[in-house]
Amino acid sequence: MKTRIIVLLLVAGLSVPALSQTTPPKVTDSNTALHLLPPDYPVPYGPAKTEDITAVLNRIYDYLDASTPAKVIDRQTKTEITDMTKLTSGSVFEPGVFRLISYEWGVAYGAMLVASEATGDPKFKEYTIKRMNLIGDVAQYFKSVPATSQQGNNPVRSVLDPRALDDAGSMCAAMIKTLNSGGKPALRSYIDNYINYISNKQFRLTDGTLARNRPLPNTLWLDDLYMSVPALAQMGKLTGDKKYFDDAVKQVLQFSQRMFNKNQGLFIHGWVQDMNVHPEFYWARCNGWALLTMTELLDVLPENHPGRPEVLNLLRLQMRGIANLQSGNGLWHQLLNRNDSYLETSATAIYTYCIAHSINKGWIDAQAHGPMAILGWNAVQTKVNSKGEVEGTCVGTGMAFDPSFYYNRPVNVAAAHGYGPVIMAGAEMITLMKNYQVVINDAAVMFYPLGTEWRNYR
Repeated sequence: MKTRIIVLLLVAGLSVPALSQTTPPKVTDSNTALHLLPPDYPVPYGPAKTEDITAVLNRIYDYLDASTPAKVIDRQTKTEITDMTKLTSGSVFEPGVFRLISYEWGVAYGAMLVASEATGDPKFKEYTIKRMNLIGDVAQYFKSVPATSQQGNNPVRSVLDPRALDDAGSMCAAMIKTLNSGGKPALRSYIDNYINYISNKQFRLTDGTLARNRPLPNTLWLDDLYMSVPALAQMGKLTGDKKYFDDAVKQVLQFSQRMFNKNQGLFIHGWVQDMNVHPEFYWARCNGWALLTMTELLDVLPENHPGRPEVLNLLRLQMRGIANLQSGNGLWHQLLNRNDSYLETSATAIYTYCIAHSINKGWIDAQAHGPMAILGWNAVQTKVNSKGEVEGTCVGTGMAFDPSFYYNRPVNVAAAHGYGPVIMAGAEMITLMKNYQVVINDAAVMFYPLGTEWRNYR
C-alpha cells in the first residue's frame, strides 16, 4: 500500500510541469490592455440585432396564438360554434391558458398592434383584431339575452356590465386602438359603455380622484391609473372631446400629489384617505403602470394642453428614480429600493418599453437613458423560454402594508401581466435600433444620431 501511494505522488509530481506548459502567461498591465478585457456579464451586453428581437416576439406570438384560442364553443358539448347567429346562452369562449377578456390582455392586445407596426408583420395586428371582433360578436348576442335566461353564464359580463376599473380601462383603451386599426365598427358601443362606467359610475373621492373602498374606505391603488387614464386619453383622441383629456390629466396629477415621493422619484403602491402615516412600499409593477400611463397619455395629449408640461415633468422625474435602481443584470427588483427582494420581469419590460419609447419620442435624452433600455431588453429576453413563455412574472398583487407580502408573491409563467409588456418592449427596441446608431465604444454602450461618424469620438 505504501509503495502504491509513493508511485501516485511521483506521477502527480511529474505531471505539474506538463500542465504548466499550457498555462497562459499572467495578465499584467505591461502585456495587456486591461481596459479591453471582456467582462463576465451575467446577461448579453450591447445592442441586440433586430432579427434576434423579432425572433423572440415570434416565439411569444406562436405560444399566445395557441394558448388563447379565438373560438366559441357550446359549454355542454364542447363543439365549436362558427356561425355567430347560432350562439346560445350556453356559449362560452374555448378555455386557454389566458382569458380573452382581462386588464392584462388589454395590454397584450395593444402590444400586438405595436409589434405589427414595428416589425411590419400583419399577424400581430390580426391576432388582436380577430379576438376583439369575436368578443364584440359574443357581446352582441348576450346583450339581447335577458339575465334570467343566461343560466349563470355570461362570458362577456365585464364588457356589458363593468363593475370595477379592472373590468373597464385596459380593455377599453385596447378596443379603441383596435377600432382605429380595422376592428368592426360595432365595437364602438362597448367602448362607450366602458367609458360611461369610468366617467360616471366608478367611485371617486370628493375631488374627483378615482378610488376604491377596499381594502379600506377611500383608497387609491396606483394600478388604477392604468385601469383608467389610457382609456380616457384614447377616448379624447377618438372623439376630440377635451373633457376626457382633462380628466386623464387630473387623475395623474391628483394621484401623484398623494403617492409620488419626489425625493425617491418613485410612487408608493397604496394610499388611504384616513391613514397617517402611509407605509411606503415601492412595488415595481405598480410603478410600471404609472409610467406606462403617462407614456400613453403623452402619446395622444395635445401639445397645447395646459397639463402636458406637468405630466411630462413627472414622467422624467420617475424615469430618474427608476434609473438609479436598475440591477447590474438589467432587471429591477420586486420592491424597487430593496435589493434583497427578487428580480421581476413584467416591471422590467414595462420600464424598458417606456424608456425606449420616450427616447423615440424625444422626451428624454438618448445617451443618458438608452443604455438602460438596451440592458433591460437583454435581461428580459433571457426570461422568454423556448416555448415562448415569459418567466419571472409576479402574479396578481393587491395592496398590503408590510414588506413580507411583496417579497413572497409567487411568480408564474401563467401570470398574464408579463406578456403584453415584453411584446411592447421588444417592438419598441426594434424602433429604437432604427432611429439610432447603438455601438460599443470603449467597451460601453453608446448612442449616436443616425449619420454621425461615431468613430470620431474614440
